[in-house]
Amino acid sequence: MSVPDTTSYALDNDLSPTSSQDPDEIESLPSSPDSSSVASTEDDDSDAERQWRESLQQLELLLTMMVVPYLGKYFGRRCAYWGWAKYMEWMYPVDVRITNKAAFRISGALEAL
Repeated sequence: MSVPDTTSYALDNDLSPTSSQDPDEIESLPSSPDSSSVASTEDDDSDAERQWRESLQQLELLLTMMVVPYLGKYFGRRCAYWGWAKYMEWMYPVDVRITNKAAFRISGALEAL
């Protein structure tokens, strides 16, 4: 049982009489994408991705080194003032009132620096 040579995986010219197989037409088609354009696209993607990672790292450093400690000091002092006022009211017959809340907040923010 041998397979005749006329039956192959590709269509023979006999089977498709309407197709014109011009060698110049086939050779003019690109066989693969231009390697320089693919490489430049990959470089652009990697540059953009690297810059994105760097900006995220800088944002993380800003948050961990500047914003979080400042907010911790500010809210820690507010909590301490509130706790001290509650202790003084409990221990002694004193009424602790903050008369100027804006000045209290500004002084707390300045002390946190």
